[in-house]
Amino acid sequence: MSFRKKLLLLFASTVLICVVVISASVYSSIRGSFEQADRERAYAVAAQFRAEFERRAAEVERKVESVAASETVQHIALEMNRDGTGSGEYVGAALSLAAQQQLDFLELVDDRGTILSSAQWQAKFGYPESAVSASAGSDISAPPEAFLKHEELPDGPSLGLFAVRATRVAEKPLYVIGGQRLDQRFLSTLDIPTGTRVLLYQNLDTKWNPRTLLDLNGPAAGVDQIAPLVEKVRDTHREFQAVIHWTSDPADAEVFHAIPLIAALSAATSADDAKQPLMAVLLVGSSRRPLIELQRQIVSTALLVGGVGILAAVVASLWFAARVTRPVVSLADAARRVAAGDLGAKVDVESGDELGELAASFNRMTEDLVQQKERTLQAERVAAWRELARRLAHELKNPLFPLQVTVENLMRARQKSPEIFDEVFAEGTATLLAEINHLKTIVGRFSEFSKMPQPQPRPTQLNDVVGSVARVFHGQLANRPEDKKISLHTELADALPEISADSDLLHRALENLVLNAIDAMPEGGELTIRTGRIADCVELSVSDTGSGLTEDECGRLFTPYYTTKQYGTGLGLAIVQSIVSDHGGKISVESVKEKGTTFRIQLPCDFRAYSASLR
Repeated sequence: MSFRKKLLLLFASTVLICVVVISASVYSSIRGSFEQADRERAYAVAAQFRAEFERRAAEVERKVESVAASETVQHIALEMNRDGTGSGEYVGAALSLAAQQQLDFLELVDDRGTILSSAQWQAKFGYPESAVSASAGSDISAPPEAFLKHEELPDGPSLGLFAVRATRVAEKPLYVIGGQRLDQRFLSTLDIPTGTRVLLYQNLDTKWNPRTLLDLNGPAAGVDQIAPLVEKVRDTHREFQAVIHWTSDPADAEVFHAIPLIAALSAATSADDAKQPLMAVLLVGSSRRPLIELQRQIVSTALLVGGVGILAAVVASLWFAARVTRPVVSLADAARRVAAGDLGAKVDVESGDELGELAASFNRMTEDLVQQKERTLQAERVAAWRELARRLAHELKNPLFPLQVTVENLMRARQKSPEIFDEVFAEGTATLLAEINHLKTIVGRFSEFSKMPQPQPRPTQLNDVVGSVARVFHGQLANRPEDKKISLHTELADALPEISADSDLLHRALENLVLNAIDAMPEGGELTIRTGRIADCVELSVSDTGSGLTEDECGRLFTPYYTTKQYGTGLGLAIVQSIVSDHGGKISVESVKEKGTTFRIQLPCDFRAYSASLR
């Protein structure tokens, strides 16, 4: 992966992670805040409900006390104590008294708990009243508190808020039970916040009955999904909370807090709630639309910010990568040029930071390399001339000694023995001519090495070069004695491509290698020449089964004037290496002592392209 892609990935992932973390944090915080607000609204509505409940209870108690203190009720109480029996003449009394006090429910009950008169259902005359039976045993000197009660009516049960008061104008008390309905009118008195609604489930049946679930507009419709929440409250008499999804759109959902309403107000918060009869369930619902819309806005904003952030990260990474990589790329390009031999390569210093310091250091390094190269070249030239002078002196010294001795012999013969001078002169001149020819050969080889021509490339088939060299040496090798026979083998690759090379120089290089191989096998052996192809190069190898070379000798073999032979200038392999190098190839040697040596030459197929790259 490139540096630019890594920077882009790093910047984009950083922005994305930051956006996700911040969005998730805000999302969670807002969700918690909304849930807390929902709970507070539910508790506020419940507190308002209880406050209104207590106000209504006090109002009911006051109205029932007024009825109990009225002349009609006291007259009925006196009449009951006088004759000791109930009378049907009081059946309609409760209806008029209820109308006067605006009570929905009103009943007159004697001391035995028998209904004397009922405003809500006159047919209940003579039936027992359980509320009086429950309160008859209590201390009537302290007025009992209001309570919730299911009241049977001709059209079905109803939930009401009731109070009981006793009238004692005689020995036997007369009880007045009055109350008001707990219905939509009661709910309408509540101050309900926007986005919140209140439902009242009247626990009138043993099973879930959706008709008894009321809101401000009457029985609530399509509310069977609330049934599980109500059942939990009915089973445990404890408060619960649930999210009700009305449709597939989460914004249409509501969070409902279900609060149980038990019979006795004073027991509403006691530890014995589970023992009290459950009269109703107050349901406070809060719409989740504001939360969902805000969450959607957060997600949209996060996506927008994330997209803009990633785009900004892309731009920033491209700018940063360009600022960082452009000098690095320039530095790498300059390094490649230096590696190719262009020591004049420079890098522009565009900043004063670490990258600028690196570029300046690179420029100083190339300047030092140029100076060092010049010093090295000068030293190499001096060393080369010294080595050339030493080698030339050494090579010339060998034939000069016989020349000196021959001349001195001629001079002594001329002075001491004139009669044999002619014989000594003939022998001496022959020696002089031989040594002079030797000197000419030495000078010619040095001159030949110093005047190596540049290759003249043309399409060349390497197999043809090998064939021509093999033909030259076949006759020479065939004339060797049988005990020193050298067999020449050629293994030429089929369909070898033509290369752009100087065939004459390659012929000369191959001749030198073959001569070296022949010299390495004075007792005979096998000489093998192979050709092949490796990638974009052709390979030429010359193998012998001679005495081989040591590792140290292999390392110095191509050094000019170095030779392992008793007689030789050490220029043959140096010439071969020069020819191969001029063709853009490389030469290597593999040798095992006493087993043989192999020289390998690799030449590029397209020498012209190589020459152009050097220019």
